[in-house]
Amino acid sequence: MRTFLVSRTDAIGDVVLTLPVCGQLKRLFPGCRIVLLGRTYTQAVAEACPWVDAFLNFDALAQLPAAEQVALMRRQQADAAIHVFPNKQVARLAQQAGIPIRIGTRNRWIHWLTCNRLVALSRRESPLHEAQLNLKLLQPLGLLTELPLAEIVPLVRLRPQIALPPELHQLLQARQPGQLNVILHPRSRGSAREWGLSHFGALARLLHQAGHRIFITGTAAEGEELRPWLTEHATILAADLTGKLSLPQLLAFIAGADGLVANSTGPLHLAAALGRHALGLYPPMKPTHPGRWAPLGPHADYLVFDRPECSDCRSQPACCSCIKAIAPITVRNRILRWQSLPSAQS
Repeated sequence: MRTFLVSRTDAIGDVVLTLPVCGQLKRLFPGCRIVLLGRTYTQAVAEACPWVDAFLNFDALAQLPAAEQVALMRRQQADAAIHVFPNKQVARLAQQAGIPIRIGTRNRWIHWLTCNRLVALSRRESPLHEAQLNLKLLQPLGLLTELPLAEIVPLVRLRPQIALPPELHQLLQARQPGQLNVILHPRSRGSAREWGLSHFGALARLLHQAGHRIFITGTAAEGEELRPWLTEHATILAADLTGKLSLPQLLAFIAGADGLVANSTGPLHLAAALGRHALGLYPPMKPTHPGRWAPLGPHADYLVFDRPECSDCRSQPACCSCIKAIAPITVRNRILRWQSLPSAQS
């Protein structure tokens, strides 16, 4: 087998935690070609991954007439398709294109109709990390043992594909000796329990008082939502970058900073995969706890409130008291340890 189609048509963080599938395929089949099928907004992630040879844009594919969709899928000349994220349209196309090996989970009815290799895989109650669960889909190809996270971490790797514009490069270089360039990404677009703007504001003030530089990132819509908060903290921020960075630029900016603090969201996983300090803030409840979604990287870390279960917060996710129980001073102290740890820039 020479070409593998890996399908993951959901969010950025999910795609990052699918990269080990691509890396492990390269290990199992040296010299193979990996085509990652994903959404438009994840293309820069695929292009930054050394294991991915080509990107197939699902959004563009879905706009084609049915016959052209099948023809485009055939042109990939894939020997196997791995449906990491179940997608009915992709599953049918892989079958119609005649891809010889089509792998999916047993608990999706569409896979019983379209796949010829089924893997017993239940994610919701599993104690395994998302990256470990993704790798289980390689069982029909010869990956017969469960990999520990320590072996998976080197497979989560990204490299920026563009240089930062001069003004952004100079912004990072303006720091004084001993200062940290810290990115705070307060929002999660609804993908995670959020620590809260009051806590991020308190953390920004603590870091500023300690002499460090704070950058805020987010989408343009998040920037508008955060406008009063950003105005309130304008004097202590090195820059508000909300809505100002494309994804390739965000990758390059994170790679040039010392680290990033966020809820369990895409930029956190990007920072970890780029080899930067990545500090995630999590609730203890399943399935959103760090045992399932912790960032993976050489300088990845997380904080979670020490409580068996966050059941009281299930009915009101926006008011989750467990994640808000993580004190800003605790987060600041964890960040200050970055100065004594091996440099994320090395």
